[in-house]
Amino acid sequence: MNRPLVGTLATAALGAATLVGTVGTAHAAPQDGVQRPAQKKTKAVDFAGSVALSNCSGSVVRMPGSKPEDPALVMSNGHCLEGGMPGAGEVVVDKPSSRSFTLLDKSAGKLGTIKATKVAYATMTDTDVSFYETGSTYAEIEKKYKIKPLELATEHPAKGAKISIVSGYWKKIYSCGIDGFASTLKEGEWTWKDSVRYTPECQIIGGTSGSPVVDTATGKVTAVNNTANESGEECTLNNPCEVDENGKITVRKGIGYAQETYQIPKCFGDGNKLDLNAEGCVLPKPQATRR
Repeated sequence: MNRPLVGTLATAALGAATLVGTVGTAHAAPQDGVQRPAQKKTKAVDFAGSVALSNCSGSVVRMPGSKPEDPALVMSNGHCLEGGMPGAGEVVVDKPSSRSFTLLDKSAGKLGTIKATKVAYATMTDTDVSFYETGSTYAEIEKKYKIKPLELATEHPAKGAKISIVSGYWKKIYSCGIDGFASTLKEGEWTWKDSVRYTPECQIIGGTSGSPVVDTATGKVTAVNNTANESGEECTLNNPCEVDENGKITVRKGIGYAQETYQIPKCFGDGNKLDLNAEGCVLPKPQATRR
C-alpha cells in the first residue's frame, strides 16, 4: 500500500520536488474545415475539499443525500488510522477520535483545521477506507472557508474513464485513466475486492494514501487511492498482486490501485449516520454484529 508518512521528515525530503498537477488543456478549433468528433467534456479538478492528514491524504466528502446541517465526513484509507492498520477481518466503528485535518483551497493553500469527533467507520477488509465524523457541519465549513465537499458517485466506475488523484498531503494531482479492474487484490494479510487499476501515468507514492479519485467527466469521487506495486514482488506488503477467478496471480510492477466507493452511500442514512444493516450496504461489519 502507499505507506503512511511522518509529515515533517517526508516534507523535508521531498517537499522541494512536489509539483501541483494540472488537468488537460482545451484544444483549438480545427483549421482545415474537417468536423471531428466532439471531445468528452471534463470538469476542472482542483484541491478544494481535499485535506492533508499527518501521514496521508483525504477529502471532505458528502453522500448524495447529505444535508448542509449534517456533520461533515472526511474520507481516507483504513491503513491511515492514527492507531495503526486494522488487521484482516477487523472493522472499526464509532471510535472516539480528535484527529486534525488541514483543509485546502483550490490551489492547495492551507485554509484552516477541522477536527474529528470519531472514526465513524474504518476497515482494510474487502476495501481500504476510513470515514471520520467531524465536529463541523458542511454549512459551517462552507461559511467559514467557502469550501464545498466532494460528492461520492453512486455508479460503478467505467473502464477507460479519465481520473484525477488529488493528494492533499503532497499538494499534487495525478492524472491518468482507469485501465481496468482487479476482481481480487491481495497485499500481505489483506484482500480487497473489485479494485480500480490505473494506467501507468499515475505513479503514486507514499503519502498519497487516502486521496480521492475523481472522475473528470462528472467531478464526483469514484474511488479512494490506496496502493501500488513498488518492486515487482508477489502479494507482499507494498506489492499487491491480482488474483483472478481461477486463482491465477498477476503482478504489475509500478501500477497503482484504488478502492471503489460507489456502494458506500447506501451505508449512510439521515444525518450521515452509519447503518451497516441498510439495504444494499456491503461494507464489512464488526465480527460481533455480523449476521
